[in-house]
Amino acid sequence: MKTLLHHSLVVVFSLSMITSVHAQPITSPRTASPAASLTQTIGISKVTVNYSRPAVKGRQVWGSLVPYGWNKQLGFGNGKEAPWRAGANENTTLTLSHPAKVEGITVPAGTYGLFFVINQDNSGEVILSKENQSWGSFWYEAEKDQLRAKIQVRETPHTEILTYDFMNLSKNSGELVLNWEKKQFPVKIEFAVDEIVMANAEQELKGPIGFSAQGYTSAAQYALQNNVSNANALRWIDQAIAQNNNFNTKRIKAGLLRQAGKSDDAIKLLNDAMASATEVELNAYGYQLLGQGDVDKAIEVFVLNTERNPKSANAFDSLGEGYATKGDKANAIKSFKKSLTLNPPQNVKANSEKFLKQFGAM
Repeated sequence: MKTLLHHSLVVVFSLSMITSVHAQPITSPRTASPAASLTQTIGISKVTVNYSRPAVKGRQVWGSLVPYGWNKQLGFGNGKEAPWRAGANENTTLTLSHPAKVEGITVPAGTYGLFFVINQDNSGEVILSKENQSWGSFWYEAEKDQLRAKIQVRETPHTEILTYDFMNLSKNSGELVLNWEKKQFPVKIEFAVDEIVMANAEQELKGPIGFSAQGYTSAAQYALQNNVSNANALRWIDQAIAQNNNFNTKRIKAGLLRQAGKSDDAIKLLNDAMASATEVELNAYGYQLLGQGDVDKAIEVFVLNTERNPKSANAFDSLGEGYATKGDKANAIKSFKKSLTLNPPQNVKANSEKFLKQFGAM
């Protein structure tokens, strides 16, 4: 009897398990409002939006499918007033890899539920919620808001399928936009890029990158170019020089000394570096100065290179570009013609001839 009862229980349990397993559907495509993801890098920080994409399908969207203002959820969720889910299905989420300013308000790194409100006059709000795993906004709780900021919704050409994108990108910021039907919801996101890069460099230099001069050189070079973290950069470049005492590392240190107000020390170190610089190093330095807008100093470097390397077609071609940038047509033509007499490589020859044609000298 006991054995029979035990057997019956096993059968019932097994059937229950089979029924439970069979009740689970397979994973299949969403034919309506498919999932999508967008990632944008700003500086070294990433902004990621995960969302679902409903289509207009001829429906009245604003004021109907998406009601104006805050709306009470009826029959679902907690019954409280809630914003629009900013997509379809689960929470639309916004992930920030580093702390950022969203519409001017500081927001810690993390993943947030993203919501919008649109009013009939195109005024609106963007909301970031610490609750990011709900279905839509049915369980929205205002007390879990990390951010709530005013935005101005724009008119835009028709977008059939809801789409997130980034526009107006700069070094430190970008504008996240939601486009759907004929409306655009803009959200400005800003990062303290230089601070983030320098803090990240400090950490990276404690790892494998810190075992080579290149790591310290690149960190100091970034600080020099962006005029940030001068004290740290001087420490880094000294470590680079200890491993690789060459023109490039000394040039970077000279620039950092100048930024620190130590002009005499900078000039002395740069003169020392120039004395041992190779043709390639001088040429690269000259173009760097051109890129920084210091044309006269660049020409000085290019002239020095031609004096040290009088048989280099490339040195005279670069000098010609320096004069061309300054607008000194006569000396530019003279330099390019000199380059062509020195049996230049094909790429150098083509460059010199291009400029001479532009100047009507060929």
